[in-house]
Amino acid sequence: MNFTNEPSFVIFSTAHIVAVIIGFVIIYILFLMRNKWGGIEPIEKFYALSLLIMELLYQTWMWKTERWDVSYSLPLELCSISLILTIVLLWTGSRHLYDFVFYAGIGGALQAIMTPDLELSFPHFRYFHFFYTHFGIILTACYFTWYKGYRPTFIGIVKTMILLNLILPIVFLVNWLFRGNYMFLRAKPTGGSLLDYLGPYPWYLLSLEFVAFLIFLLLWSIFRNSEMEKGGTK
Repeated sequence: MNFTNEPSFVIFSTAHIVAVIIGFVIIYILFLMRNKWGGIEPIEKFYALSLLIMELLYQTWMWKTERWDVSYSLPLELCSISLILTIVLLWTGSRHLYDFVFYAGIGGALQAIMTPDLELSFPHFRYFHFFYTHFGIILTACYFTWYKGYRPTFIGIVKTMILLNLILPIVFLVNWLFRGNYMFLRAKPTGGSLLDYLGPYPWYLLSLEFVAFLIFLLLWSIFRNSEMEKGGTK
């Protein structure tokens, strides 16, 4: 794709660091206010709509600028799938969706935020879309945990791992049919990522299963221990 005369994103640049700081400050504020407010359903619906509108605007922008292509524009990346389920979770409150959004959503979004596969930087719309939607996944998972009383469980890890492995064959097929690289199942991202430390293709795919399980286990342990410390539900 040609992004001539458009701001190029550089990892760990000022634009990157500022977005990360703002996002985590908002998460911290959400944490500090967790005992003051409960869940507010109208806000949940409004936030779900804002995430949906942001994604639709992104798809429209790609289509209008002739960037849309079936090989990379379908919502088949882990964070794209997590975003869709996040929107549905905000709208329905489904406890089944919460497990996936909490584990795969937070795990995938954190990795994406720290090492973005992003071409365009501030003040381009794509920059705002990327960080708004990725932090939106994390904020939603934390909101349902801190405000709605949902709790991550070890069974939730198992369910998430099973669902991910059920999704993979579908993504493999789409990649093969359209020469895509959804979920980086055919090659690593060129801009650098965690995958660079997990071995060559295709072995990094197996390593990623183990790493995903460890990340999910760490998330469960952190939130479980925090609940135990304040005498909450375990």
